[in-house]
Amino acid sequence: MQRRFIEKKVDRDWLNTNFPCMMACPAHTNAGRYVELIAKGEFEEAYRYAREPNPLASICGRVCAHPCETACRRGEIDKPIAIRALKRFLTEQYGPESRHPINVNAGRAQAKLPFRIAIVGAGPVGLAAAHDLALMGYAVTIFEASQVAGGMLYLGLPEYRLPRDVVEAQVREILSTGDITLKLSQAAGRDFTIADLRRDFDAVLIAVGAHRSRDLTIPGVNLDGVYKGIDFLLNVNLGYRFTIGKKVLVIGGGNVAMDVARSAAREVLRQHSGGVENFEPSQGSLDAVAAREMMDVSLSALRLGAQEVHLVCLETRNEMPAALEEIEEAEQEGIIIHPGFGPKQIIGEQGRAVALEVLKTKSVFDANHRFSPTFYENNEIRLDCDTIIMAIGQAPNLAFLSPEDGVDVSPRGLIAINPQTLMTSAAGVFAGGDCVFGPRLIIDSVADGKRAAVGIDEYLRGTSHPEPIVEVEVLERHSMPLNLLDLTRPQIPMLPLNRRTGVTEVEIGYNAETAMAEAQRCLHCWVNTVFEGMPEDGTECILCGGCVDVCPESCLELVSLDRISFDDATTGQLAEVRDLLGVEFDDIKADELGVIAGSAMLKDESRCIRCGLCAARCPAGTITMESFNLVSADPTGLISVESIDRPLRSKPALTDTLKR
Repeated sequence: MQRRFIEKKVDRDWLNTNFPCMMACPAHTNAGRYVELIAKGEFEEAYRYAREPNPLASICGRVCAHPCETACRRGEIDKPIAIRALKRFLTEQYGPESRHPINVNAGRAQAKLPFRIAIVGAGPVGLAAAHDLALMGYAVTIFEASQVAGGMLYLGLPEYRLPRDVVEAQVREILSTGDITLKLSQAAGRDFTIADLRRDFDAVLIAVGAHRSRDLTIPGVNLDGVYKGIDFLLNVNLGYRFTIGKKVLVIGGGNVAMDVARSAAREVLRQHSGGVENFEPSQGSLDAVAAREMMDVSLSALRLGAQEVHLVCLETRNEMPAALEEIEEAEQEGIIIHPGFGPKQIIGEQGRAVALEVLKTKSVFDANHRFSPTFYENNEIRLDCDTIIMAIGQAPNLAFLSPEDGVDVSPRGLIAINPQTLMTSAAGVFAGGDCVFGPRLIIDSVADGKRAAVGIDEYLRGTSHPEPIVEVEVLERHSMPLNLLDLTRPQIPMLPLNRRTGVTEVEIGYNAETAMAEAQRCLHCWVNTVFEGMPEDGTECILCGGCVDVCPESCLELVSLDRISFDDATTGQLAEVRDLLGVEFDDIKADELGVIAGSAMLKDESRCIRCGLCAARCPAGTITMESFNLVSADPTGLISVESIDRPLRSKPALTDTLKR
């Protein structure tokens, strides 16, 4: 069947509201499109949509905090689409970790450029930037302080959440993109300086992350048996051995605290069910952490070995900053959470921590919502333990920067940058990720890497990246499943508690049948009901009201103009964007709207489920269902994160153009 495309101007604000999942994704992945293709069983094409804008798609399919799901309009009806789980399903089919990987970069790389780029840090920012820069034709060298690439993806995330072979496969895929060299065990400040890189390379990207644990300022933090959360996780994933007590107490409340608590519980099980409870490590061993991440603890495993793992946090359970699924998983695995308590002091005996004294939290933030916890007095509670792990946040270590580098650091201890280009105060030196913005989501770091790549390219070549094009397609026969609103979100399969041992991944993921069923729930927000009848086509609205009658969500209403109030601000805005409203207000001036007689069709976009019944019912053919798709205008095929915020134009008509 021949497809029909039309050319029209598109309002940015309107488009953003109709691409909620895509616009909520920092990397602007077109989630709706690959969800639609999964529903049709077109998995290979769906994978391309998921992977092309995101070089870390396989990783994000497992551990992304999925802001796209938070924005999903289906969540206003029942539950959002399981976008992250659907992405994982696709990467398991065609990602670098799969048996049949697809090279989505084939034919995308541009001719080699005479510039060399240095990237400090092989975490998500550095890897994403290297990927895009290589596609643009740059020679890239990545300097990584650790002996492995991946940054916190490898060193900080427990293996039960993100298998190491997935990280390694994703890194290999990125390194094969183009002229990319990875140099491991090369630390800034020890093996080279930023000033050295500025002399040897045309541009530098600092992407060192935030690998330093924040400290608590309470008595007893220097006792033996007290550890920092990030240090614990880093050492676990580097394979160092560590002896942990039977009763572990974690201080924190965020996702890091959850990872530490669950890891500690597995380490307790491994040691005390294995007959090594009396093993006393050397002083050097006390400074290291567990050999590697163990699997989540099941209730039966806790009975066999560990006594218990407790978690103390300032916030109430509903206020905890950890993701809800992380809290629930921790509780299911036997972690005992004490919400609403703050640490007062660590109690020690013979130089070793034996308990934590806590106070009940009165408030966490002050009247201006600044972090300023207060506590009820004289209500101390003692929690006995033999190991304490502090998971209260992360900070970057910027000790490698010197005045010679010319890179300014903010009062918060973060690298200062131009937010549009990510360039620092030193010309040609860029920075992104946690060392600039503080700890945040992995997908934010991916977006930073992509934005930095564009900033570097524009700095070196002096050209801007073209904005994406909106492809508008008229759908001849658009329909949705008749039972669309009755479809329920299937649970993401998880490994049974009694099988969570070793480093086996906890989440199993969807199979093809379940993935297709879940994808059917998508509301297709990029498809819109458009009222653009034309007198010359005989499709002008006849005011029959059939569309209003047939709408199952009552989101259409035909009203007389005298029922609508047009204030000065509204008419002023309508006059300003008249070229976008050529059909809606044909032959009508904005200042006439409160005077003339007539009718108007009002549509509540937020309630529309894109069923298409109004278009099918319309006897005059006034209503059409039109699909809006963002298409890259860049020769690499990339849609840059920053260019997507520029004004948009529609794609020139392709075939069988409608006469307007």
